[in-house]
Amino acid sequence: MNLLYSIIIPVYNRPNEIDELLDSLTKQDFSDDFEVLIIEDGSTIKSDIIVKKYKSQLNIKYFFKENTGAGASRNFGMQRALGNYFIILDSDVILPEHYLSEVKKGLDIKYTDAFGGPDTAHASFTPLQKAINYAMTSMLTTGGIRGKKQAVGKFQPRSFNLGISKIAFKKTQGFSKMKNGEDIDLIFRLWENEFDTQLLEKAFVYHKRRSSLKQFLKQTYGFGTARPILNKKYPETTKLTYWFPSLFIIVFQISIILAIFGNIQILFFYGAYFCLLWLDSLFKSKNLSVAFLSIVASFTQFVGYGLGFLQSQLFTEE
Repeated sequence: MNLLYSIIIPVYNRPNEIDELLDSLTKQDFSDDFEVLIIEDGSTIKSDIIVKKYKSQLNIKYFFKENTGAGASRNFGMQRALGNYFIILDSDVILPEHYLSEVKKGLDIKYTDAFGGPDTAHASFTPLQKAINYAMTSMLTTGGIRGKKQAVGKFQPRSFNLGISKIAFKKTQGFSKMKNGEDIDLIFRLWENEFDTQLLEKAFVYHKRRSSLKQFLKQTYGFGTARPILNKKYPETTKLTYWFPSLFIIVFQISIILAIFGNIQILFFYGAYFCLLWLDSLFKSKNLSVAFLSIVASFTQFVGYGLGFLQSQLFTEE
């Protein structure tokens, strides 16, 4: 199938990130035509000057619109794209030079109307960014659900690295108005409409994610609030494992109280788990700072997601 790719990138107050992403697009080892659509979502710090730098190197279009959120901005871009296959990227990713070639190769081998790719940390990222990447991708934290072959269950593509055909977009109308979890909601609707999805393991991106623990806590809290809403909307997708981060922080608090009264058995298991995280991260990163920060990032992730999940589960109306 002859595919024309339209790359859709929403951006909000992040011109420096767009600069890095567009630069990586100019270095692709990809000979086919593709277009790039930058959707400025009501930013006060605009990216238009950055976009102009790449007019001679890329088939690029720039749109400024009122702030309506990332999901609506992606839909805005897909409605105006000329391609028949859309690639959705977050503004905080950088592409390896083989990215588009791997997308094309994967869809040539097995065509699906949607795909997702994994993310990883670039060597230039800060130790904290690498630690956050570890927390979000490790089998010991998330179960590797964000782009690993050995992940448990059916792979759910995420919007930081997502492809969807024009046909599938028109059928599903794209992203919903959910503030968080809108990408998972889209995947569930794709499946309901009998569109196949797949993981393109080699079409990975370097994902910066958040640059501070406060930002990461807020992000994971949002992820947590979305899951009970999705569970109620799609009850057949509910899993017991979604409760694990909440149980993790509840039992951790209980273990602290018990330790005050001399019972350290449960707290010992938490210590052993954090030691395992440290060793695994050290083995993968070969960096002591990243290994220590991986414990902090993983704990932050559990707290953010767990609290968000509980708040949404207990207080969100049907």
